Amino acid sequence: MNALDLRRVVNVTVNLSPVAAHRRGFGTLMIMGDSNVISVAERYRTYQNLEAVANDFSLTAPEYLAAALYYGQTPQPSQLMIGRWPNVAQSAILTGAILTATEQQISVWNAITNGYFVINVNGIKTTVQNLDFSSATNLNQVASAIGTAITDSVATIKWTGERFVIESTATGSLVTIGYAAEDGTITGTFIGNMLKLSQTTASSIDDGTDAETPVETVTKLVDFSSAWYGLTLATTAEVTDEQKIAIAAFIEGVSLSRVFGVTISDTRVLDSGYVQDLASQLQKLKYGRTISVYSSSNPYAIASAFGRAFTVNFSASSDTITLKFKQLPGVIYENLTETQANTLAAKNCNVFAYYNNDTAIFQEGVMANGDFFDERHGLDWWQDATQNAVYNLLYQSKTKVPQTNAGMALIANTIQTVCEEGISNGLLASEALVWNADGFGELQTGDTVEGYYIYVPPISSQAQSDREARKSVPIQVALKLAGAVHFVDVIANVNR
Repeated sequence: MNALDLRRVVNVTVNLSPVAAHRRGFGTLMIMGDSNVISVAERYRTYQNLEAVANDFSLTAPEYLAAALYYGQTPQPSQLMIGRWPNVAQSAILTGAILTATEQQISVWNAITNGYFVINVNGIKTTVQNLDFSSATNLNQVASAIGTAITDSVATIKWTGERFVIESTATGSLVTIGYAAEDGTITGTFIGNMLKLSQTTASSIDDGTDAETPVETVTKLVDFSSAWYGLTLATTAEVTDEQKIAIAAFIEGVSLSRVFGVTISDTRVLDSGYVQDLASQLQKLKYGRTISVYSSSNPYAIASAFGRAFTVNFSASSDTITLKFKQLPGVIYENLTETQANTLAAKNCNVFAYYNNDTAIFQEGVMANGDFFDERHGLDWWQDATQNAVYNLLYQSKTKVPQTNAGMALIANTIQTVCEEGISNGLLASEALVWNADGFGELQTGDTVEGYYIYVPPISSQAQSDREARKSVPIQVALKLAGAVHFVDVIANVNR
């Protein structure tokens, strides 16, 4: 039956707004280690709890020990990333897929009495043949038999407990490896698919790589993911002070804000006359994105401090903290003299220190240049939140944000929303405080600011070239931080 379209009378159009761009997270630590667990090609893994880390790393691995401190905090941080530092040249690796329980049954492998496969390792075709697994009692013995049959020892093979992995003996970026393949000229049973190392069954194939310096690895971790905010090291190989300073310099200059944490065990940091220690060098370089802690007992102590800092939820009310006074579970406190404590403070080096009232606290919670960690952390959040809020205003607008005073007001109102969030979470002051910096707009030095002040110049003041380039007027924001009380003076006047 013919019928007229209802849109002739009523036409309804539904416009679905694009999903807003997400803010960055500021509660994820990247632990960079050198254990041979994560491949160089994979580069990093993400974890939600310590149990998951323990499934990958041994309980004595530096990465696990640092992760235990990170997750040992109360409250617990929610996410951790571990990245791989190839401190030595790496082999080419062929990684097989996971074998099912049925595929792992040794009876399946006992049936192979003349198995074979061929594989190209570093350009050399290697035939692996005459494989007899009839007497094998487990898959480790299967791997051992294959390893013995690999000619010229060009590669090794291992059974990980869930898959087979072949690694070239040679290392470096020029080394290559191929898949386990068939060869019609060879008599026997092709087992490449059983091993799940053939082109159609393998999980991954990675060429060899050259060794990297620590800072070279950090540059790659930055490129690989924007999800992590903090970085620390947990390695078996020694990382020199010079290499740590190179990392600090890189973190200082990256466009996406990050922070770097180091633990110092060199007791010379306690000597006021010695100025070549790592803390002194970082201080002289005035790095505002590197934080250090002295610990004589634990080389990963900074991971615990990060674990507490990264529990802050900037979307929650009154959730910002200062690192001073916090505990470092799993780290033994330091028994310091007053002189030693003063020396560390003068070098902007933090410490978990014991006090004579039977308490221990983390102090002073400062970066290498003397800025407070919580302010650096909070301002990085504010910057990202403001950028995303203004971006989403432009991105989600159904029409456009006009280049008029009304349009500038829309942008200012968006920034104001983030500033109000900053007051709510405790980053910005919730009451009027004196502005002691240079003034702008209608704000003068000595005026009071309640958390923030936003100045938007009139659109008529904009240069024609900027207008033609479709720029907004420059919007200036004054932020008055809430700060935190670290020291108290009490004066008692007694009258008899």
